[in-house]
Amino acid sequence: MSENIVTALEKNKIIVIVRGIDKEHIIPLAEAMYKGGIRFIEVTFDAKGICTDEQTAEKIKILNNAFDGRMYIGAGTVINEKQAEIACAAGAKYIISPDTNPAVIKRTKQLGMLSMPGALTPTEALTAHNSGADYVKLFPIGELGVSYFKAVKAPLSHIRFLAVGGITLDNMRDYLDAGAYGFGIGSSIVKKSLIEQEKFEEISHISSEYVAKIK
Repeated sequence: MSENIVTALEKNKIIVIVRGIDKEHIIPLAEAMYKGGIRFIEVTFDAKGICTDEQTAEKIKILNNAFDGRMYIGAGTVINEKQAEIACAAGAKYIISPDTNPAVIKRTKQLGMLSMPGALTPTEALTAHNSGADYVKLFPIGELGVSYFKAVKAPLSHIRFLAVGGITLDNMRDYLDAGAYGFGIGSSIVKKSLIEQEKFEEISHISSEYVAKIK
């Protein structure tokens, strides 16, 4: 595990999920979020295949080159080993998945990246951890709430949990108090209507509001 990334994540806590954003807007979007205090971006693969894996990797590479040393760029919705390999070659520092796939976790670690698979049950969470995951994202936690997060974490306090799905300004502090190590946040920050209108200052402002909640 890369300790500098771990230290940065546990300080900054927020990973912004960037899904379906074209190359034209991805740099100004990232710059806006950086100005708002965001330091982690997850560029997701497209399970529908509308955006090819190679196109997703190109976006990761573009961001990695533009923000090297300033932001940590990773890949999301990684559901097979090939995607992990493509992401690594593009410069991704971590791999995030919606599921618990031991093969993907193990390949991620072989490639020297942080592994953050998704899980919803204690069995899945423990399987992910025992397979080598650095963090386990409890997802989609918004459907079940803080009480469920606490219930899963209680017997598995040795696992670093991220809260992902339905995270808002109103509930972030509750999850932090419940022991969340960090968050995955998507459309609450990456508002496509603002991106289309190129209102990037508003995205900076929204980003800063979320960052203020973790201080």
